[in-house]
Amino acid sequence: MTDNTLTVGWIGAGRMGAAMAIRLDRAGAAPAVWNRTRSKAEGTGCAVADTIADLRDRDVVFTMVSTPADLEQVLLGDDGLLADPDRLPKIVVDCSTVSIESSAMIRQACTDRGVEFLASPVSGNGKVVEAGGLTLCVSGPEETFKKVEHLLRHIGKGVTYVGEGDVARLVKIAHNLMLGVVTQCLAEITVLAEKGGVSRAAFLEFLNDSVMGSTFTRYKSPAFVHLDYTPTFTPILLRKDFDLGLAVAHELDVPMPLAALTAQLVQQTVSSGRIAEDFAILLDQQAAASGLELKPEDTPVDDGLGGAA
Repeated sequence: MTDNTLTVGWIGAGRMGAAMAIRLDRAGAAPAVWNRTRSKAEGTGCAVADTIADLRDRDVVFTMVSTPADLEQVLLGDDGLLADPDRLPKIVVDCSTVSIESSAMIRQACTDRGVEFLASPVSGNGKVVEAGGLTLCVSGPEETFKKVEHLLRHIGKGVTYVGEGDVARLVKIAHNLMLGVVTQCLAEITVLAEKGGVSRAAFLEFLNDSVMGSTFTRYKSPAFVHLDYTPTFTPILLRKDFDLGLAVAHELDVPMPLAALTAQLVQQTVSSGRIAEDFAILLDQQAAASGLELKPEDTPVDDGLGGAA
């Protein structure tokens, strides 16, 4: 299939959803976008759907929402995408981060209505999407995946089919557990270096150029150096993923000592009340525990996404 043979709808125009829909639009897929706050949908520059019902005749509808309750509402609510048995999309692709159980329930609801369903959670944030660096993992019927793979590749640089059912949810949850553990580790070693007399900018430059550096550590370095906690991913959302991950670990009898400890530190950031900031405030928390007062450093830092910040 080509873009011209599939009509596309999009539900959810938050920071991530808007950036992803814009990439589809620029690639020629022309999605019609619905968002609870209409102005956010208008901000994408895409065609705007007045109601979710306007998307029921689309071949493919993507969803990108914050919580399982939101996903259930936009799909199965009284005015949801699947509410009219006589007007249904052919395929639903959900890019949200929800539990395996939630995903399985939505999959069954789609199957009962003759709608194909793919779970396709993503790794990245709005800025990463704009830079073309998003990655997606996908699970569900492989035949369905092949129908929409070209659309997914417009959204991100990496698209990995990981299997049947809802295993993509497990892949994303495992990914976000590592996100939290790595960020806590990064906070600890950065505070250690600074308390020993090394600037954060110098330490992180060395780290990022070494074999231990990564796309993520480089991307997070400006926040650490400038103490800029403009949210890309909040402690509340990270806590949700740790809750999901540790619940699966319990079910599968997999010990997760590092993840369990990090979950407590993430909870501590939530308990501090700084829930509207980026989860990089783990750095502040580590510094306070170490008796170190942090100050912003006025040094340009390469974020790895095409420029200095």
